[in-house]
Amino acid sequence: MPSNPLLQVENVSKTFRVHGKKLHAVENVSFTLEAGKTLGIVGESGSGKSTLGRMVLRLLESDKGRIIFDGVDLSRVKKKELRALRQNMQIIFQDPRASLNPRMSVGDAIEDAMAIHKIGTKASRRARVVELLERVGLPDEIQYAYPHELSGGQLQRVGIARALSLNPKLIICDEPVSALDVSIQVQVIQLLRDLQEEFNLTYIFISHNLAVVEYLSDEIAVLYLGEVVEQAPADELFQAPTHPYTQVLLNSILKIPDSPEQKQEMQSIQGEVPSPLNPPKGCTFHPRCPFAMDVCKTAKPDKKAVSEGHYATCHLVGRSEAAHAN
Repeated sequence: MPSNPLLQVENVSKTFRVHGKKLHAVENVSFTLEAGKTLGIVGESGSGKSTLGRMVLRLLESDKGRIIFDGVDLSRVKKKELRALRQNMQIIFQDPRASLNPRMSVGDAIEDAMAIHKIGTKASRRARVVELLERVGLPDEIQYAYPHELSGGQLQRVGIARALSLNPKLIICDEPVSALDVSIQVQVIQLLRDLQEEFNLTYIFISHNLAVVEYLSDEIAVLYLGEVVEQAPADELFQAPTHPYTQVLLNSILKIPDSPEQKQEMQSIQGEVPSPLNPPKGCTFHPRCPFAMDVCKTAKPDKKAVSEGHYATCHLVGRSEAAHAN
């Protein structure tokens, strides 16, 4: 654990009321993130990834736990101070078209946050807009265009430029390439990596695409029904996944073999994700787990260390049966 991490998330949880029932969106999630690093958050749809990202920015209020950003406990910050802090915390949304005001030109959309925070003069802000457009690979005349005139890839570059406009320290990337064509995805991913190196940006990268997460992340947290079931450095997670859910996720990646001998059948996770309105008792993954034991059905597993910096929430950790999962 870094001595002075940029971000500390401590036991945060979030529930919603749906038809009179509690929907468990995020449950007791904790992690730390060092400046200049990337935490990848992966999991199936409905695992709580986007909810967690919005809680970090306090776009959603957590029910319990603490989120400490740059030494400041966000739960204790009043709205006026929070607005000032948000200059250092930005987000890139999954759907760039939906996140941009259709009545605002591209230039106005990028300038807007700078105007709200009273940064510079009108002339200096417009110069900054041109500079940002150039940095994300767009011509300066696009500042006069409107969202409906641009492609999805161009719009996402605009979203990135808007996120950069306030010189943030932390950017939440919420599925930023999932709506783009594959060829455009590669360009945007490389752009995000280049920008991180240039500006020492810190990312939380939310995605269901494990190949993308592996490429960008220093550390990965795997979510299932709102809980972190495994967390490890990216290299170690891909080389030695411990939790059965992580293993099946990795085995579901489409890989092109170098030779016929390396050809493997893709594996899929059996069954459907249980409803977060009524999560299973014990280990929430046990109804779909090929290695489930009786204890998994009744007792919730504790977080256990697999190695330094590698944790998994599974009854198999430390047992001889864990070898069968690999």
